[in-house]
Amino acid sequence: MNTAPLATDSLNTWLDYWSHVHVTGIDLGLERVIPVAEKLGVTRPQAKVLTVAGTNGKGSTTTTLAAILNAQGYRVGLYQSPHIYRFNERVKLAGIEVDDQTLVDAFVQVDQARRDCDLTLSFFEATTLAAFVIFKVKQCDVWVLEVGLGGRLDVVNVIDPDVAVITNIGLDHTDWLGDSIEKIAFEKAGIIRPNIPVIFGGSQELPQAIQNKTDECQAQLFAVNRDYFYQYADDGQAWMFASSGSTLKLPLGALALENISTAVAAILVSGLNVTQDAIAHGIQKAQLPGRFEIRQIQDKTVIFDAGHNPHGVEFLLNQLRKFLEYNKQYTEVISVFSMLADKDIKSVVDLLKDTVLTWKIAPLAVPRAATIEQLEEALQGETVQHFNSVQLAFKSALNETKNNQLILVCGSFHTLEAVWEYLEECQ
Repeated sequence: MNTAPLATDSLNTWLDYWSHVHVTGIDLGLERVIPVAEKLGVTRPQAKVLTVAGTNGKGSTTTTLAAILNAQGYRVGLYQSPHIYRFNERVKLAGIEVDDQTLVDAFVQVDQARRDCDLTLSFFEATTLAAFVIFKVKQCDVWVLEVGLGGRLDVVNVIDPDVAVITNIGLDHTDWLGDSIEKIAFEKAGIIRPNIPVIFGGSQELPQAIQNKTDECQAQLFAVNRDYFYQYADDGQAWMFASSGSTLKLPLGALALENISTAVAAILVSGLNVTQDAIAHGIQKAQLPGRFEIRQIQDKTVIFDAGHNPHGVEFLLNQLRKFLEYNKQYTEVISVFSMLADKDIKSVVDLLKDTVLTWKIAPLAVPRAATIEQLEEALQGETVQHFNSVQLAFKSALNETKNNQLILVCGSFHTLEAVWEYLEECQ
């Protein structure tokens, strides 16, 4: 599809267009992107830039950063991916999703720039550049950017950050990023620039690749459990953040404390003027769909979690165990489950199988979906029911779940999206 839509065409028309412009959905490398970004004038923002990479926790960390900065009164542009329910979730101004026309206007500019450069862009590259165009046009004070895949070769990395944040390193996207923690850490460390503060919030030992990159760049590295610390307060109603420069008592939020503390560490080294009140208010306001999101649907308790790799699912399990400890009426877990074929399905299932009683599985309606056979192979020996769609699997769960059972929807962002679409249609 070479004929570009018009500025009057719908957002969906433009999204469909971008999904066909380039030959592959994922194409790591900045050679094609940089000329287009320079043509658009987005590579050197007149704003403070906080870039967040990592295997898991990027969404919670960027959400918390933006919420704190919004609470302080900064005009914040927040870019995240992927979305769960609506594409507009990827681009927020002052905490609010941008409207369709704002995105379309940006797409018009991106498409003109890439044509002027005689280059193609992948869906992810085009949509990321559109976010940058919007933040530039709206004159945001701070850009909070979530890296899509890796770091070094991700389109977000065309912009030099003022603070680089790496949440953690786990084995994910190994086909693209490498098959070891150190190889993946090398890719994530690609967002580090000379003489900037770097936050490492991972619970594992600091990878050597990150230390090497910070040394090379003479960047100042702040690592959790070495340069800053966090723990629950004695009353269990708050938590403490401590570093060489400050000790703060802060409220608990809806998101994981590991990621909230990473965001606070980044705020404190950013050079931005932020009060403790703004930090506290932002933490309490920060919410993100699909991160152990608990909802009541037709009198059934449903937990949505977008964890899609072993590290993310371990995190989910820790939260689920705490939830079951305090809600003893639930003795069984029914899972509506599907994953992408390029994920470590077997490891995810092995983590969950002692907790999940019955698995309701279906293939996702996306190109990289695991087949029903791939899902069943990973679930050998488990109680499995299969369906033609995630929507039908969820409908079955709602209809058959007993009072002592809760429903866990997990395995992929796309699994959550399918259920959400079903719920929208039912309204």
